[in-house]
Amino acid sequence: MKSTIVKFTAKPEHATSFAATLKEAQAATQKEAGNKEIKVFVSKSDANVFFVYERWADKAAITSHDNEPHTKKLMEVGQTALASAPDFYFLGDTNPLPERTKSTNPEDEVFIIFFIFKLKDGYKAQLLNQFEDHITHTRKEEKGNILFDLYTVDDQEDTLAVYEHWRKESDVWDIHFHQPYAEKTGKLMEEAVIGDLKQYMNFVKEI
Repeated sequence: MKSTIVKFTAKPEHATSFAATLKEAQAATQKEAGNKEIKVFVSKSDANVFFVYERWADKAAITSHDNEPHTKKLMEVGQTALASAPDFYFLGDTNPLPERTKSTNPEDEVFIIFFIFKLKDGYKAQLLNQFEDHITHTRKEEKGNILFDLYTVDDQEDTLAVYEHWRKESDVWDIHFHQPYAEKTGKLMEEAVIGDLKQYMNFVKEI
C-alpha cells in the first residue's frame, strides 16, 4: 500500500471552479482499480487551500493514475487556477501501520488534521519510536479518535506527516493533549521540530 498527500493553493478567483475539478477527478479516480481511497479537503482557515489524501495498491497504480485523462485535466486546469505549484508528498508507512477499523457516528462533527513538519538533525529515530507508543495508546484508549497515522515522506528525510480524524475538536484539545504519552511527544516535538509547531498544522474539512 502507498499513500500520498497533495496540497493545492488556488488563486482566489479560481478556488470554486478548482474545487469542482478536484471533485470530478475524485469521482473518476475512485473507479481506478489501484485506488483504495481518495478524500478531498479544504482548509478551514483559507478557502483557497485544498488537500487530497489518497491510498494506492502500489507505486504502479500511482504511475497509472498520472496517465489518466482526469489527472491530466486536473493538472491542465491547475496551470491557470493555482497560485503556486502543488506540493506532492509520497508517503512511507511507519509503525503501527495505517489502520481503518473505526468509523464515524452520525453525531460526529469530525475534526481533521494534516500536520506535516520538518525535523532538526538527529531526532527522527527517537520521534518515530515515541510516535509508535503514542499512536498505539491513542487508537486503543481514546474513544474520540477515529484515525491517527504517521508517515515518513519519500526523498524528504527531514519531514514527517501526521493525518488524524477525531469525532469532535474538543477530543483533541481537552482530552488527547493531556494524556501522558501525548505530553511526552509534545515535549520531544518542541525540541525536534524546526520553528513554531503551529506553522505546520492544517485543520481541514472534507468536501
